[in-house]
Amino acid sequence: MSEETTDENTDSAEEHETSQQGENSSADSTGQAQGQETYDKAHFQGLQADQNSKSIGESGMDMILDIPVTIAVEIGRSKINIRNLLKLNQGSVVELDRLAGEPMDLIVNGTLVAHGEVVVVNEKFGVRLTDVISPAERVKKLK
Repeated sequence: MSEETTDENTDSAEEHETSQQGENSSADSTGQAQGQETYDKAHFQGLQADQNSKSIGESGMDMILDIPVTIAVEIGRSKINIRNLLKLNQGSVVELDRLAGEPMDLIVNGTLVAHGEVVVVNEKFGVRLTDVISPAERVKKLK
C-alpha cells in the first residue's frame, strides 16, 4: 500500500512542475505574466514644519502633561490569613509593618516616587514630601 502512495505523490509533483512551466511560458518579454497589471511606485511630498509650531521636544512634552496619573499614599502593609480576615469587624485593629512616625510612601501609578509625612490642610489629609526618589533610582527598581 505504501508503494502506491509513493507513486501517487510522484505523479502529483510532476503535474505541479508541468503546470508551473506552463505558467512561466505565458510570460511576455518584460518577465511579467500575461494578464497581470503593473503599478507605478507612489511618490509622497515631504513633511514641512509649520512656522508657528513648537520644536519636537516641546510639543512632545506638552502632549504628556495632561495625562492623568494615580497617586496613592501607603502608610503600611500587613499579611493575614483568610480566617483572620473574616473575623475582622468594626473596631478591629490591623497591625501594619511600619512604626508610628515613620515616613509614608507616595506611589504614582505603582512606582514609589517619594516619602513623606501626614499633614492636615483645610480639614483634609495631605502629605509633605520629605524625600523624593531620583529618576535614576526609580529606573533601577523597574529592572
